Amino acid sequence: MRVVIVTESFPPDVNGVAHCALQTARHLVDRGHTPVVVAPAPAPGTKSDGNMFDALAPCPVVRVPSLPLPGYPQVRVALPSRRLAATLAEHRADVVHLAGPFVLGVRGMAAAARFGVPAVAVYQTDLAGYARTYMGAGEAAAWRRIRSVHSAADLTLAPSSAALHDLEAHGVPRVRLWPRGVDTVRFRPYLRDEALRRELAPNGELIVGYVGRLAPEKQVELLAGVCGLPGVRVVVTGDGPSLPGLRQHLPGAVFLGRRTGDDLARIFASLDVFVHTGPFETFCQTVQEAMASGVPVVAPAAGGPLDLVAHGSTGLLVPPRDADAVRDAVRALAAEPGTRAAYGAAARATVEGRTWAAVGDRLIEHYRAVLAARRTAVAA
Repeated sequence: MRVVIVTESFPPDVNGVAHCALQTARHLVDRGHTPVVVAPAPAPGTKSDGNMFDALAPCPVVRVPSLPLPGYPQVRVALPSRRLAATLAEHRADVVHLAGPFVLGVRGMAAAARFGVPAVAVYQTDLAGYARTYMGAGEAAAWRRIRSVHSAADLTLAPSSAALHDLEAHGVPRVRLWPRGVDTVRFRPYLRDEALRRELAPNGELIVGYVGRLAPEKQVELLAGVCGLPGVRVVVTGDGPSLPGLRQHLPGAVFLGRRTGDDLARIFASLDVFVHTGPFETFCQTVQEAMASGVPVVAPAAGGPLDLVAHGSTGLLVPPRDADAVRDAVRALAAEPGTRAAYGAAARATVEGRTWAAVGDRLIEHYRAVLAARRTAVAA
């Protein structure tokens, strides 16, 4: 199959949409298919500026001009460009894969319709939750946009049961479940690094970590109570607009900045407990990466973590936006090293079959189903 992946974000960006698009492209190439990626151009001066990253990508990458999102310059928004439609035509696409369609993806949907190419839209971002966080309102308008965009697709893929239910409840048709994979070779318990642990917690404290973007919707400030627990060291890995405020709000926490690759895997494996605080996760890849690293998880009982964390088996689920509940869950795990070890081992066992290869094969099955449905419709 010839696939055009139209994505709102692609490496060197570090986020769920970019990571999933990259893994999708890799898997398609591995299975003998022919993808091409269309993505916003990165900010000038980044690693990908001048095609440094794109030359190492698994397939050709077409960049379209972009501007920083006002108030969140780490996010780039694609500008109108003829490159998208030209790529669909030149690549002779069989399927258009729309990763988190919002701006560029909407144009990709229109181009796919113009060329008569089926489109598979991957729902990845809780725009309604973001509207509440950043604007205090606008949730209904966000759902209208989501419904409009995804209703035009031949198929919408939801990353979790909660996301699938939300989409169907808001009138989005033709929704199927497609979860995310995890690199169980890169993320593994054996990377636990005692030297790193001594550096992060020189007095032997329990290390509690958060990994992810530092933005208002992630609500990382909920870790403030954990910072006050005796014998606990909070370690925050990531970057974003909330970083200056969090440095003040989380006294005693260690901020490691953005980390990737094997360095990030070493940090995950060196944690005693992983905490995710954001209530708007459609999936939550960092929870899976912590589980693959053999680390027990504390996460909100909302969205993607509901599918990932088995309460009382691989970690603890807590009420969303409840700082006291987060603190109490960490305190309970801190007092029970045997429970932490059992949860971590169970977490690793739970995700061992969730490889990107297995998940990627399911995606190809979805493509084939869409193509078959189109052929049937044309024949009729």
